[in-house]
Amino acid sequence: MTDVGQIQDTPQHRKSAAPLDLFADGEQHEREAQFAIYVYQSPIRAWHWLNMFCIIILCFSGYLIGSPLPTLSGEASDHYMMGYIRFAHFAAGQTMAVLFIGRILFAITGNKYAKELFSLPVYKKNWREGFVEQMKWYLFANNQAPQFVGHNPVAQMIMFFGFVLPAIFMILSGLALYAEGQGMGHWMYAFTNFMLLFFDGTLSIHVYHHLGMWVIICFVMLHLYAAFREEIVSRQSMISTMISGWRMFK
Repeated sequence: MTDVGQIQDTPQHRKSAAPLDLFADGEQHEREAQFAIYVYQSPIRAWHWLNMFCIIILCFSGYLIGSPLPTLSGEASDHYMMGYIRFAHFAAGQTMAVLFIGRILFAITGNKYAKELFSLPVYKKNWREGFVEQMKWYLFANNQAPQFVGHNPVAQMIMFFGFVLPAIFMILSGLALYAEGQGMGHWMYAFTNFMLLFFDGTLSIHVYHHLGMWVIICFVMLHLYAAFREEIVSRQSMISTMISGWRMFK
């Protein structure tokens, strides 16, 4: 994790812009210098937004699977609501699993910022110092935000323990529950049977899988708060960076 003041970026990955001087009532406004660094490549941005849609579908459908809607009127054969809900959950879950595998592969082939999601360089002194400074900023103990090109150390920590590890568990446990429904002869059952053995049965996996949903929901809430907060009050872009790939600094 590199502080902006130490960046040695290349011309093809950097662009700068200085807005024209503005005049109001004869007073010249101070000109604000800006520069940008290309951080998130297009596969990372595509994964982020597709993963977001999968999580939304999974959370809504997963909640309804755990807490079904009241009984519908008429004959049961006239309705297939829970079937559609379960299909949406299975489809979104398997899509998320494929996307996660692709994200791991791109962490190997992408730029250095693509690897940050899966790494915690706590052995580096500047990373630990950056973690402390960023925590002070989040706790309103500093009046100026530290600037980082990729994820700041606190974000790395939260994303690793709040998303990466829970996502791996949710994918494996979800596939195990799906495979059990398909039967012991299904190829996925042989791949995920260790989850059933480790958690001593289906009921325990159901409970922990449902609990994992709330862990991810809490992470999403924290992630949205931090992203909007930094976009507004820090001197660097956040949300727009995940759209364009460029991190803007002031």
